[in-house]
Amino acid sequence: MTTAILGTGLMGSAAALRLHEQGEDVIAWNRDEQKARGRLQPQVTVIGDLHDAVNQAATLLLFLSDVMAIEDVLLPLPPETLAGKTIIQMGTISPNESRDLLFKIEAAGSQYLEAPVLGSIPEARSGSLLLMVGANSRQFEQQLPLLSLLGKPRLIGPVGKAAAVKLAMNQMIAGLTASFALSLNFVLAEGADVAQFMEILRESALYAPTFDKKLDKMLSASYDNPNFPLKHLYKDVELFLSAASEHQLNTAMLKGVEKILTDALKQGRGEEDYSALRESI
Repeated sequence: MTTAILGTGLMGSAAALRLHEQGEDVIAWNRDEQKARGRLQPQVTVIGDLHDAVNQAATLLLFLSDVMAIEDVLLPLPPETLAGKTIIQMGTISPNESRDLLFKIEAAGSQYLEAPVLGSIPEARSGSLLLMVGANSRQFEQQLPLLSLLGKPRLIGPVGKAAAVKLAMNQMIAGLTASFALSLNFVLAEGADVAQFMEILRESALYAPTFDKKLDKMLSASYDNPNFPLKHLYKDVELFLSAASEHQLNTAMLKGVEKILTDALKQGRGEEDYSALRESI
């Protein structure tokens, strides 16, 4: 059975190549066809026409940037084109957006699951992503063989629950990175030894592996070739702030990070690695 990847940005391309290497019959579609061909061919067949790609596949994996892109791509398709398909949304959107997609896609006669991921390009290529799945138990068991090729799937609960957990994770990416960047800048400004700072940090309960992953980028101010661009982290922070407001949560801390990200975007750093927020600090 054919699987179609819709959206071949950094993560979509990595997932397509991973599935191909695992022997899956996989095709891909992207709004910018030439970019997709450059990233995927000759390994993965790129289909230029969306209708053809959807018609050829039983399962659609969505790696599109946001809910607006998902709706622009899928909802104009005739119901008969989507009928009988399994659609798995793998990006970061809000719980309410995912539940709304469930209603609209099921109305077209399709099956909808959410499976946002934690991890980046290296994890996608090695099949070690953490997948948070929103579905019923039957759907989860049906899709487990496919999703397991990409990493470790966990059934979180009905649609919307996995989207919530994913947003909670990405909020922590923003907070941890900003907090580390602030401390690093302070250590540098005081002329203290960064190596000693890192040695103590690694031995403490405060340590998170992401600190070492971003240390060299921050010290060298080299943010090119991102696995996760700053503009996407900003988008996810905005989604979290909006969703958290529905529960009357105090998001003052995250609003501070939002300001830092906004300043970085104004500096033209949206396409850079999200650790570039250090430059705004």
